[in-house]
Amino acid sequence: MNLQRLGFFVWLALSGAIAIPAFGRTAPPETGRSETAASAPDFSGMWVHPYFPGIEPPPSGPGPVFNRSRRPNGQSNNNQFVGDYTNPILKPEAAEAVKRHGDISRTGMTYPTPSNRCWPSGVPYIFFQPGMQMLQQSDEIVFLYLRDHEVRHVRMNQAHPEHVTPSWYGDSVGHYEGDTLVIDTIGMKADRPFAMVDMFGTPFSSALHVVERYRMIEYDEAQAAMARNLKVNPRVPDTASDLTYKGKRLQVVFTVEDKGVFTMPWSGAITYERPAMAWEEIVCSDNRFEFFAEKNGAAVPTANKADF
Repeated sequence: MNLQRLGFFVWLALSGAIAIPAFGRTAPPETGRSETAASAPDFSGMWVHPYFPGIEPPPSGPGPVFNRSRRPNGQSNNNQFVGDYTNPILKPEAAEAVKRHGDISRTGMTYPTPSNRCWPSGVPYIFFQPGMQMLQQSDEIVFLYLRDHEVRHVRMNQAHPEHVTPSWYGDSVGHYEGDTLVIDTIGMKADRPFAMVDMFGTPFSSALHVVERYRMIEYDEAQAAMARNLKVNPRVPDTASDLTYKGKRLQVVFTVEDKGVFTMPWSGAITYERPAMAWEEIVCSDNRFEFFAEKNGAAVPTANKADF
């Protein structure tokens, strides 16, 4: 295994969140037309964002919870996940949940998350994933994520059903607005283990509503976004993306609403780059060994009956 590939897998191990011993509702606006495959912007292919935990500050306005534990250069100290429970987006109960998780991390222990317990991530937690491939079709968009075979399906030019059955990734519908892909997601399954929107343990409720806006941006605009990102998130490692690529990047700006948890809507961003290497299968290995500070069982995903 060459050093480039080794560095990439070290990064993927980190992306499981510190200690991993085993390895009201809003419908999308009407567009008045359906984009054809020929006229839709092309976002296809593989994309990476080699930053961890990875969510960028928005260009303006309220942003997500970031790590209070910092390196001397101001970036996230990824040996500890101590979420900023003073962020004004958090209601008191949510702030207490974030603080509780941070207090565990300060002891040198970790706490269970979807990524280190091999559970489906949901949206927006899944944006931590370092690699993503988008498959665009006229009636559906499929997102394939690098780690642990996570897949999302987005129905195009349709409305949410009147009664949404909650699911791991929610009900996602999309449409194009010119050069932008807009995805509206509701119906996230909240009565589940580790119902979090981020690695800091920020909770969500059944009222969670996420809107994603994907578009291609020029190289210079992407560099400005990366500079904002580097103020809070380290790049690990540089070899994960093609640093010689000077073309356009793919950026998603997402907005989160949840009246049960947050005091106001907030936004974050991910700016994707082209990968420097081919993907290999990355599997999250279930582990029943209890290594958490809270002795509540390893909570390995199980099924007592078929789901089909």
